[in-house]
Amino acid sequence: MNTWITLIDWILFIPLAFCVGYLFFFAIASRFQSHLIDRKFKPQKQHRFLVLFPAYKEDRVIADSVSSFLKQDYPTSLYDVLVISDHMQPETNDALRSFGVKVLEATYANSSKAKAMKLAMQETPAGKYDAIIIMDADNTTVPHFLTRINQVYSQGFIALQAHRTSKNLTTNIALLDAVSEEINNGFFRSGHNAVRLSAALSGSGMVIAEQNFRRYVLQLKTTGEDKELEALILKESCGLIAYISDLPVYDEKTQRQEAISNQRRRWIAAQFGALRASLPEFPKALIQGNRDYCDKIIQWMLPPRLVQLAAVFGFTLLATVVCPVMSIKWWILSFIQFVAMLVPVPSELMTGRLLRALMRIPVLAFIMIGNLFKLKGANKKFIHTEHEGSENK
Repeated sequence: MNTWITLIDWILFIPLAFCVGYLFFFAIASRFQSHLIDRKFKPQKQHRFLVLFPAYKEDRVIADSVSSFLKQDYPTSLYDVLVISDHMQPETNDALRSFGVKVLEATYANSSKAKAMKLAMQETPAGKYDAIIIMDADNTTVPHFLTRINQVYSQGFIALQAHRTSKNLTTNIALLDAVSEEINNGFFRSGHNAVRLSAALSGSGMVIAEQNFRRYVLQLKTTGEDKELEALILKESCGLIAYISDLPVYDEKTQRQEAISNQRRRWIAAQFGALRASLPEFPKALIQGNRDYCDKIIQWMLPPRLVQLAAVFGFTLLATVVCPVMSIKWWILSFIQFVAMLVPVPSELMTGRLLRALMRIPVLAFIMIGNLFKLKGANKKFIHTEHEGSENK
């Protein structure tokens, strides 16, 4: 009996230890300065950019986002803003056009961000722009955004990811969502760049070379377009994705428990869909020495952070009850996981309010576990996360 318990214990422990170790390594790496980007680099050219704002039923927020973006200190002749208006009101479209931006109207039966981006590229002459920038309808940023993008893009990167950060901390759910984003920024962006691996894309605040983006967008098939774009970029092994940690893109965080559940279900489905599509290519990538793509596939094997947190802590408690001696390694693993989750969190979010918000984690963990059984079709069906707008900022 003891032999079977020991065997089961190690079968559970080894994969979870790998997952925790992976996150811990990149959490520590995130505390070191990345030298991937030359901050003193002086570009010899000002590139032309097309800024896309895919907007599905975003009447509450899109006008504020676009008007804010138009305050850039970059030459207006070198960038255009294009809003893909999907199921928005005519009054909203007219207001956007009054700003001098181009508006493409779409009324898809089954809307998706990928379809919006495809439409944008179909309506945009090839070669007119050097790079495409993708924003979300609720995103705002700083006036020097394009100037900084130009400086980094001029250093030869195939794609860039700006620092998505919260614009609202109005509820405990929004605060936890903001902390989750910063933890992922540490693990998968600054931590990866610190060891000269590509950063993960975030879905907005993304910059991709125009010629590449035009090819990639035709191959998008699911609602997990950011992960599909990552896979296409890394599979070609034609350059690194750089993370610009000091360039903020302010993103409205989910404020309600129901909304975060739907959002995470879509994200989990997108991750598993990306893993299913890319896993057969792992041996070839390994043989070719494509470490970026290999790392990405391994990354997609990791369980959602809340599920992993619940699993490690749950098995720690179980091992403590069944066999206290056997539980020692589990308590060590729980501690390492706690440190890994803590290290990337910015000091300004480490408040007493965060401690109170953490009381919601057990409920959210159960929701995430439940979402694992509701993934069928979620990667194909567009699940819209509604934004509340300025009144809740």
